[in-house]
Amino acid sequence: MIQTHSLRFRMMLLFCVTVGAFLAGTYGIIYFIFDRDVKSQLDRRLLDTANPIVADLIANPTEQDVFTLDLPTQYLELIDATGHVLQYSRSLQRQALNIRVSDLDVSRTTFKILQDRRLGQIRVAVIPFVLGRSQMFLTIGVSTSDIEQTLANFRKLLLTMLPLSLLAMALISAWYTGRSLGPIIDLTHHAAQLTDKFSDPAQRDLATPLPVANPHDELGRLATTFNELFARLTAALSQLRQFVSDASHEIRTPLAVLRGETELLLSQPRRPEEYQTNLRVIDSELKKLSHIVEGLFTLSIADAGQLRLGRDRIYLDDVLEEACQLAGTLARSKSIAIERDLNHEMSYVGDEVFLRQLFLIFLDNAIKYSPPHTTVRVQMEGINGSIRVHFIDQGIGIPSDHLPHIFDRFYRAGAGEARSGGLGLAIAQAIVRAQGGTIECTTAAGAGSTFAVVLPSHEWSELNRN
Repeated sequence: MIQTHSLRFRMMLLFCVTVGAFLAGTYGIIYFIFDRDVKSQLDRRLLDTANPIVADLIANPTEQDVFTLDLPTQYLELIDATGHVLQYSRSLQRQALNIRVSDLDVSRTTFKILQDRRLGQIRVAVIPFVLGRSQMFLTIGVSTSDIEQTLANFRKLLLTMLPLSLLAMALISAWYTGRSLGPIIDLTHHAAQLTDKFSDPAQRDLATPLPVANPHDELGRLATTFNELFARLTAALSQLRQFVSDASHEIRTPLAVLRGETELLLSQPRRPEEYQTNLRVIDSELKKLSHIVEGLFTLSIADAGQLRLGRDRIYLDDVLEEACQLAGTLARSKSIAIERDLNHEMSYVGDEVFLRQLFLIFLDNAIKYSPPHTTVRVQMEGINGSIRVHFIDQGIGIPSDHLPHIFDRFYRAGAGEARSGGLGLAIAQAIVRAQGGTIECTTAAGAGSTFAVVLPSHEWSELNRN
């Protein structure tokens, strides 16, 4: 049943029960100590009163005038070893206390509580001493009504303080738990709002941060972690929305061309030359569409961490030379020369197909964004335990405000359509990361760009040693 209540109520209940049990135990211990001390003080008072009387009886055995004194709050008796009362104080009014022979202990002073019909409850001390050659006992008693009243008042005070303390603890716990759980309540509300925003495609402002009262405590760190999570989710959702929009736009164009060409072919009979012209257009658009689909598939498996690269012994200079030859046709169509600086063999362990695709992406972009009658330079070198492949063009360059986004999917820093459908650099980055390398870019608007692919060389250097 308790589990159905809120966390705040359960924390308050646990706090109150725990503190209530602690207070009850504390008050019980305090009462026990107070009761013991009050009774101990009464016993010391009895002994302090009895010791002078015993000393006087021993010094003057024939004079027992102490029993003739009128002591209304004290009751004295002189008893022999057989339990016979020899003398008693006037306050007893000729009625002895109920002291049994078994209560007489010659070795020590004993204390008893007696219940008398006339006198009420009495605390009695039985003190043994020797008078002459006879064993005697002096009993001295006082009423316990005063201390019982004091103890009763103290009990009432504790019983009054206990519920008041519990009420105070309940109020304090309600305030403290409410304040402590405030960030969690805000976090829940924020998460609910964010969920609603995620389900609403029209929402764009998704990164409202959760306020952090104290970033150093547990709740503050939890709120900070959730803020980071919300920020990443927001970025991922925005990227996904942008990706879907761009992908649909990229795919829609070749599909529209394919539909138009197909409708044109089917509209009426045509000559074979016309069919060939239309089929060439369809083939070109199908290739573009195939490049886009293959790129999306490569990126999807890379995002899932499932991009598996082969580990074959290859020579990077041969793979790069082959990529340059494949890009040569496009370069010649724009009167662009590809210069190679591949003076020595460079063995490596990697995936030849993906590395060739990687090099073709940079060659394709360099040729695409370079003006005619320029040169694209390709260099390969081993520096500081890594292999660096440079692609240097004399193109239009990349503006500084575009540079942070060049690896985003379907992002283009310049005009025109890339052969990769806007996915080339994103695919290149995925391949290089899977190979354990990095990509560096230096550029200046109007002065060309240099892309450097940096691959770790520990694998090929170990292979060379073997």
